[in-house]
Amino acid sequence: MKRRLSPPVVVALVGVVALLGLLTYGVIASGPDRGFEQALARGEKIPAPALRLDRLSGAGRGALADYRGQVVVLNVWASWCDPCREESPLLQRWHQRMSRGGHGTVLGVVALDASSDARDFIRKFGLTYPMLRDPSAEAVQGDWGVAGYPETFVIDRRGRIVALARGPIDDEWMRTEVEPLLERS
Repeated sequence: MKRRLSPPVVVALVGVVALLGLLTYGVIASGPDRGFEQALARGEKIPAPALRLDRLSGAGRGALADYRGQVVVLNVWASWCDPCREESPLLQRWHQRMSRGGHGTVLGVVALDASSDARDFIRKFGLTYPMLRDPSAEAVQGDWGVAGYPETFVIDRRGRIVALARGPIDDEWMRTEVEPLLERS
C-alpha cells in the first residue's frame, strides 16, 4: 500500500530542493571564471580582452593595445598581497630581460589598492615596468575573470592569451611560458 505525502511535507521538500539548488548556484557563480583555463587546456589561444586604465603614475591612460607586437606578461597585483611581494623581484628581472631587445614587457595592473600604497610598493621593490591602476578591480574581475592576487597572463605578439597563472609565478613558469615566445622573435 502506497503512502501519500501530505501537502505540507511536499511543500517542505520542494523548499529544501529549491534551497539546495540556490546554494549550488551561488557556490558555482562565486568562483573564478574558468573559461580561460579551459580554452588554454584545449590548446586554444584566446584574444585578450581590451584593457584601458589610468596609469598609476597619473600620466594619462594606458592600454594593453599599446604593446601590440610585443610579448606581454600582464600581472594583476596589490601592495597588501604577500605573494605579490615575493614575485615582484622576479617580474622586474624578466621585464629587464624582455625589454632589452624591445621584444616584450611586464605590464602591472594594481587592483583594489590605494595608489599611495602601490607607489610605495613600487619604490620598495625598484619596479620599472609600466603600471596601470584598476582601483575597483572592475576591469580585471569582469572581462579578465581575476578572482585573487596575484594573477598573471601571458599575451603573445598577436594579442592572444597563451598562458595564465592564478597565484604566484616562479622562474620555471616564466621559462616555460614566456621564453619560447621571446625566442621566436
